[in-house]
Amino acid sequence: MSTPPCSPKRGPIPFGDTNLVPSPEQRKEEHADLISALPSASVPEGLRKLRLYQGFWLPELFVPAAINLQQRFEPRCDDVIVASFPKCGTTWLNALTFATMARAAYPPAGDDHPLLRLNPHQCLPFLESLFQGGREAELEALPSPRLMNTHMPLPMVSGAVPGCRVVYICRDPKDMVVSRWHFFRRHRPELPFKSIFESTCDGVTSYGPVWDHVLSYWRATIARPDKVLFLRYEELLCDPAGHVRRLAGFLGMSFSAPEEEAGTVDSIVQLCSFGHLKGLEANKIGHLNPLLPIPRDALFRNGASGDWVNHMTPEMASRLDDIVAEKMRGTGFTFSEL
Repeated sequence: MSTPPCSPKRGPIPFGDTNLVPSPEQRKEEHADLISALPSASVPEGLRKLRLYQGFWLPELFVPAAINLQQRFEPRCDDVIVASFPKCGTTWLNALTFATMARAAYPPAGDDHPLLRLNPHQCLPFLESLFQGGREAELEALPSPRLMNTHMPLPMVSGAVPGCRVVYICRDPKDMVVSRWHFFRRHRPELPFKSIFESTCDGVTSYGPVWDHVLSYWRATIARPDKVLFLRYEELLCDPAGHVRRLAGFLGMSFSAPEEEAGTVDSIVQLCSFGHLKGLEANKIGHLNPLLPIPRDALFRNGASGDWVNHMTPEMASRLDDIVAEKMRGTGFTFSEL
């Protein structure tokens, strides 16, 4: 299959508005022998068994997606992928990237902006869902430029670099653990915090270990800063407008002088702000998807940095920090650059 030519920058269309006819799902037996032979582990949230595939603990359900992404994903030169480890700012970055890229078709201050009626995750196709069920044709049918989302570590979407642009966000693992615990308590209220903490320290968590996930994108941004933009959640919180400008520049869509004068950047920041998104009806009702029976409002609990101090003892925090520091030793990476 040939790679389609780059298109003019018109911005992505909301995936939830495409009205594409879902592709027939592939046979569930595909890759079954390979998957059954992989090491397995359970997770404390109790939703998914994990399988160790190429050094990462992936949800068993999405191992076929990883294989198919490696074998079948054909990026277009103007594709953009938003990537993250779960609970590290995915929803916010999805919204900011969509609003930035689609601002010509959907002015961020407009009364009919898709983010006013759709959850940010409805605006971007989730690559795992499409490639797990043999629904790649839905992705192929999207007009360019396409904007996509994934939690996969970079080796599973290795064809994306240098084929297209990737925007990655990381977060202090301590806050990630707290966010993950609160998120899955909506499904299992009795879930102990310690179980989420221990699984993270052991590296046996969905898409983990978290340090290897982060390093896969960190090394890529060092090698190809023109293709991989690496963001820290804490820095984005401190200066959202500055990082929206940085994002737009990376995407080749820098804000014009008239846009700056009109306050377009501030409009994007306000549209996508935690408080604004949390108050919208689209983010209060419904569930994330049939595979994850957790209410959408679970995505908008706190949004702050440093909440870990309310849940971890100093000893727990020190232990996780020490583990991460050891895993990152010699890489040049640190979670704290403020």
